[in-house]
Amino acid sequence: MGRARAGSARRPRPGSAAATAPAGGNRRGRGKAAGGSSGGGSAGPGAQEQPPGPGSFDLGAQSGRWAAFQERHRLSCEEAARLLLDAYEYRGLVKHAGGCHCGAVRFEVWASADLHVFNCNCSICTKKQNRHFIVPASRFKLLKGADNLTTYTFNTHCAQHTFCKTCGVQSFYTPRSNPDGYGIAPHCLDDGTVQSIVTEDINGKEWEKAVKEHKSIRDMSKP
Repeated sequence: MGRARAGSARRPRPGSAAATAPAGGNRRGRGKAAGGSSGGGSAGPGAQEQPPGPGSFDLGAQSGRWAAFQERHRLSCEEAARLLLDAYEYRGLVKHAGGCHCGAVRFEVWASADLHVFNCNCSICTKKQNRHFIVPASRFKLLKGADNLTTYTFNTHCAQHTFCKTCGVQSFYTPRSNPDGYGIAPHCLDDGTVQSIVTEDINGKEWEKAVKEHKSIRDMSKP
């Protein structure tokens, strides 16, 4: 094996839960009609209304429902839009929360309530009992602790074994098999959102052969 090394943690890519909504939304913001003028002036002769571009929207007949929903739940325009996007993009999934032992690192991840967990027998996964399920990066969001993470790599240095500097717990990492996603430790999730766990053994001692022959592991980090 190559030399092992520890270094700065890979900063996780923000999940879609952090996606921003239309600019200009405030605590009681309302949807802005497409082509509306912020200055209140009238359009010049022959001027045509422009179609809504990215970041703007026309609520049309749903304006009243949108405003009432924001008011009832005390949501900003961004918060309401995030709820809508999450409900659509992650339908059939649940939002799990988790973190390390000391609480310095916290995250949320969208995944099934019925988890498919890999139990790898490679040298490092055996040493630290690294059972994990894989998700696309877009479904993972680090809530706190980016500055409290460090990363261990070895051999090919593809896998990023990220752990808390304070308590040493690895609650998530970047697998060699899925560098565009995250491996999440199911035992680091908070109680209440996992219904069942199915564990699949994978022969990490012959990693290249095992991954090549596996029918779906590479696809698990695809949105």
